Amino acid sequence: MSRINGFVGRRDFLKFASVVGIAATAFSDAYGGLRLRFWSTQQIAVADIHPVNPNAVSPNEAVRRLLDGNQRFIHQKRQYPDQSLERLRLVAKAQYPFAAILGCADSRVPAEIVFDQGLGDLFVVRVAGNVVSDTVIGSLEYSTAILGLQLIVVLGHRRCGAVAEAIKNEPLPGRMGLIIEGIKPSIERVKLRTDDNMQDAVIANIQYQTEKLQESSTILAKLLREGKLKIVGACYDIDTGKINIIT
Repeated sequence: MSRINGFVGRRDFLKFASVVGIAATAFSDAYGGLRLRFWSTQQIAVADIHPVNPNAVSPNEAVRRLLDGNQRFIHQKRQYPDQSLERLRLVAKAQYPFAAILGCADSRVPAEIVFDQGLGDLFVVRVAGNVVSDTVIGSLEYSTAILGLQLIVVLGHRRCGAVAEAIKNEPLPGRMGLIIEGIKPSIERVKLRTDDNMQDAVIANIQYQTEKLQESSTILAKLLREGKLKIVGACYDIDTGKINIIT
């Protein structure tokens, strides 16, 4: 398989994983009792990937960079970093983002802008309600196990429409209901700690999705245990632009 700056080529890696999966399935059809062993081996191989990231950034340093960028955004002192033609050409060869953001798809919360970052800095996954799903988990596993970043931020925001719909608990057409179902468990946790029930629900959803992300992936769990990954929640204020880390 080809390598770029120490990484297994992303396309080659995905092809390899696909071939292994097909081979395991075919073999198990003939020798059904060995299916578990084959898939366990595949999972271990993926979980044991140790990418060589020449620009590795520690979780605490990554948080600092994000919050510093947010302060620049709030005070209208943006630096628009890593947006030059030279940067474009550099990251075309390989990407080394320093943080991953699982954010809401809301058009008012573009991660690169509110954190004042540029090309190749952030690995961003966005979905309404910043809801964790299998595809979201797979994307974030890729960002950590393959790209080698050490921080994932689950970024929610005040007055989130998806959270508001989950509070209403009314049927929605099409597949929008699937998103709401992913938020409902967090709503059940909400206690009236303040008069702002909506904000309590937003915070509860950020915390719930953060926990779900940690509990639903063997790859992420392994990196967390080894101290090679940190997952934190954060909330964006759409009125002021300020981002606060949620504990």
